[in-house]
Amino acid sequence: MTIAEALSRIRTADATLGAFTALRDEDWAAPCHHGPLAGQLVAVKDIFDTADLPTGHGSPIYAGHRPVSDAAMVGILRQAGALIIGKAVTTEFAYLHPAVTLNPAAPGCTPGGSSAGSAAAVAAGLVPLAIGSQTGGSVVRPASYCGIAGFKPTFGWLPTAGMKCFSWSLDTVGLFAASVEEVGRFAQAVSGQRVLMHAPEPARAWTIGIPRAYPWGALSASAAKALDLAAQRLRDAGARVVDCELPAWAGDAFVAHDAVQGWEAARSLAREFECAADRMSPLLRDYLAQACTISDERYAAAQVVATRSRVACSEGWPEIDVLLTPSAPDEPPRGYATTGTSTFNRAWTLLGTPCVNVPGATGVNGLPMGLQMIAPPGADGRCLAAGMLLERLLRS
Repeated sequence: MTIAEALSRIRTADATLGAFTALRDEDWAAPCHHGPLAGQLVAVKDIFDTADLPTGHGSPIYAGHRPVSDAAMVGILRQAGALIIGKAVTTEFAYLHPAVTLNPAAPGCTPGGSSAGSAAAVAAGLVPLAIGSQTGGSVVRPASYCGIAGFKPTFGWLPTAGMKCFSWSLDTVGLFAASVEEVGRFAQAVSGQRVLMHAPEPARAWTIGIPRAYPWGALSASAAKALDLAAQRLRDAGARVVDCELPAWAGDAFVAHDAVQGWEAARSLAREFECAADRMSPLLRDYLAQACTISDERYAAAQVVATRSRVACSEGWPEIDVLLTPSAPDEPPRGYATTGTSTFNRAWTLLGTPCVNVPGATGVNGLPMGLQMIAPPGADGRCLAAGMLLERLLRS
């Protein structure tokens, strides 16, 4: 398929889906590049600067904005040979106000956020790869809702320079593809092989921990159903699956996330809030007004907790290789009034751990219910290898 044919197909499908906010012209002369992503079409979340496409951050404040340079992540994609086909819809400044994008895997349900367009474009087969970002749960959750793989690497392993900042201690570049293997190869290509794909290991080589309880809430029926299926498939294949308790630092990180994100968001968006609050959604405007009340003392205390929790997390997890949890509280919510909640993701975002959504399970209504593999910081290859194992077993 030529570039013009691919663009025509995307444009036709996207008239209904709403995954893109800007696309190349159909007579675009794609650059000729070699590299690990040579010729691959990639959608870029519309909070990453692109010099040759508008970057609107999902806000009317930046309608028609044309940056003079590319985000570092966009430069990496170009050097790897990727063809950036267009800008994927983001929620407003990557916060919670729902975007226009639909969910191709669950009609009538939210695709999640904030990386709604990136996840939906991959789920609909419009592009094989997309980039997004996660500050709370904005990669893993939409991947869960749309039934695809979404990978959040170790914090700082992919650059955020030239990406609209919401919270500099939390913002993490994330990747989307149809399968865990594909998203892993994508990660390897754009990380300068800092993320390395591990050779497949037999199930019996793995010890996988499933928490008995979570400090951020009880399991829904759909989450429990998906976890039970995963545990059974893993055990049948020979893996050691053990019940475990989440350490105290996981709950501490979950609580600290709120103050860290709020204090930083109030400063990252200070100019917009001061000069153009009337062009923000009430949801974001009210959030920033509240965030401005977070004291320096509360922020500093939360950062102390964050640092202590990260140190404890990085020391490894006795007797288990990876954790397995739900990727989201439930199946994608019906309707478009919400993008869902990030309760099963926030702690791991603050802790900087690699996480991958493994598709293949469903909830009680037959809608996508993702499963989240989590490894200690720096163990990205281990995280992806465990995810590939589970994905293969779910599809068998």
